[in-house]
Amino acid sequence: MDRRKFFKLTGTYTGGSLLLPSFLHAFSTQNTFSLQEKSVIFIQLNGGNDGLNTFIPFDNPLYYDLRPNIGIAKDDIVGKTKGMGFHPALKGFATMQAAGHLSVIQNVGYPEPNRSHFRSQEIWQTGSASSQYLNEGWLGRYLDAHYNEHHPTGGINLDAIDNLALKGIEPNSITVKDPNRFKIRNTSDENVQLSENPQLDFVRKIAASVVEGSDEIQKALAKAKTEISYPKTGLGKNLEWIGKLIKGNLNSKVYYTSLGSFDTHDNQLALHKNKLSELNDAVFTLYSDLKQAELLPYVTVVVFSEFGRRVKDNGKGTDHGTAAPMFIIGGNNKGNIIGNNPNLAD
Repeated sequence: MDRRKFFKLTGTYTGGSLLLPSFLHAFSTQNTFSLQEKSVIFIQLNGGNDGLNTFIPFDNPLYYDLRPNIGIAKDDIVGKTKGMGFHPALKGFATMQAAGHLSVIQNVGYPEPNRSHFRSQEIWQTGSASSQYLNEGWLGRYLDAHYNEHHPTGGINLDAIDNLALKGIEPNSITVKDPNRFKIRNTSDENVQLSENPQLDFVRKIAASVVEGSDEIQKALAKAKTEISYPKTGLGKNLEWIGKLIKGNLNSKVYYTSLGSFDTHDNQLALHKNKLSELNDAVFTLYSDLKQAELLPYVTVVVFSEFGRRVKDNGKGTDHGTAAPMFIIGGNNKGNIIGNNPNLAD
């Protein structure tokens, strides 16, 4: 079987128990973890989040001229600074910025933008040019370079499907939907003879990686304490798992999860408010959890979407655009706004 296809098949375990023979433990390797290890959490907003109604250029008259149907009233905007402010559903984001723990990078996109959701997500996840197609993700390439040998929990993807961003040559990441159910049992067939077949050894290496990854995740969960109540939403649950794994000293370099339904062509005001509320509540709870555990200096949260929306509304919503703001949250931050305010005339 092709190596890459094998990674695709073996990289995802979303729940339940996987039965593996006990001899696979012979291929496990020990990893040393350090509390000072730093990690990055990526939150991908799928569907093309409307950045102009997220971090709002309220001081520009064109914003209200071009968005008569979906413009957010100036009095409702929170955290106003330098002509910009947050959607009223993002009060937690405004609080984090006021504390110096959230920076905004304005107008982020890529050259020759493609307004297809799937292709734009692929470009973001692989770090490719618009005309370039890559098989490995940019984070997968980073993990390949960072570890001398494969590290099963170098990256943790909280999702039901694999993420191209974490795909590399080595199996340095695991996709799991529910870490609490990610438990691998081993059969006790002691009569299995090890093969000298290199292809079979490769298969065993991947399987052993999954065994070890499961063990490390369960150890981290056992050590973690939940002291803050997270929202009972999909993103809230995923960020609670990430918080537990960090507090349990798993020390993965990268955590990745996503939130969908940002494709607001219609009924945008209500839909966008609901999605931003889910984002705000989950992220601010994670921030508060890590801050209380004194781990915020070791963690950076990155919130982004594959593209923004057009400046002019379509009557009920917005259509696919290009650039949008990114949000960087963490203890090593200065709360800056990086870049110029959006040019609504262009």
